[in-house]
Amino acid sequence: MDLGLSGKTCLVMGAGGGLGGAISQTLAREGAYVAVADIALEAAKQTADAIIASSGKSLALQWDLADLSIIPDRIAEVVEALGPIDVLVNNTGGPPPTPASGQEPELWEKHFKAMVLSVIAITDQVLPNMRSRGWGRIITSTSSGVVAPIPNLGISNALRLSLVGWSKTLAREVGPDGITANIVLPGRIATSRITFLDEQKAKRENRPISDVMRESTSSIPLQRYGEPQEYADVVAFLASTRSSYVSGSVIRVDGGMIQSI
Repeated sequence: MDLGLSGKTCLVMGAGGGLGGAISQTLAREGAYVAVADIALEAAKQTADAIIASSGKSLALQWDLADLSIIPDRIAEVVEALGPIDVLVNNTGGPPPTPASGQEPELWEKHFKAMVLSVIAITDQVLPNMRSRGWGRIITSTSSGVVAPIPNLGISNALRLSLVGWSKTLAREVGPDGITANIVLPGRIATSRITFLDEQKAKRENRPISDVMRESTSSIPLQRYGEPQEYADVVAFLASTRSSYVSGSVIRVDGGMIQSI
């Protein structure tokens, strides 16, 4: 299936990690030009170098999402090197595990800025060019916690859920301009983030991590964690010309883990 991404410019945030890296490389294999952004420049370079080694076109960017002031300059770098942005993949890191109660306002403010305001501000920067060309894709990666809140991830559950309301509202606003906006939420995908959360749970409960993982996978109908590539394939479809009538949606990539309809 031709996804119609050849020659389109994609900006992927958090692209030095498992999900962002897989998304970037999958888009590049479809012929897209991919700007790879991450807080760790070396991680971004590793993803970009892998794309270039496979004859793709890529640009690595150091990008701290908590610093809103750098957004115009970073967007300008992408446009100069690869062209106007057609596809934006909003993918942010997660906050530390915490209860919902008892957290300092400064902690909420810090992660709201990096996880929510940054996504909104970056999207606002790329929308004018998308509107002028009559085509664009805004894809925002969140968490299964926006549907079924995850214990001890109070900050993540609350802040990521705000992006669902924002994306749904945005989809209606930009639809007449040929732009779609969708949320993709991962279940338990085998990344360093999931390993970290499993380790933290094992430590809190004084249990072997193997027990935690066994318990976790037993709650998933497919009886395993997902692979980053499986998540990336869904994102690539939503980025494509083939997904032209999918907008305002929340797409689960969770192996059937979330029990609600």
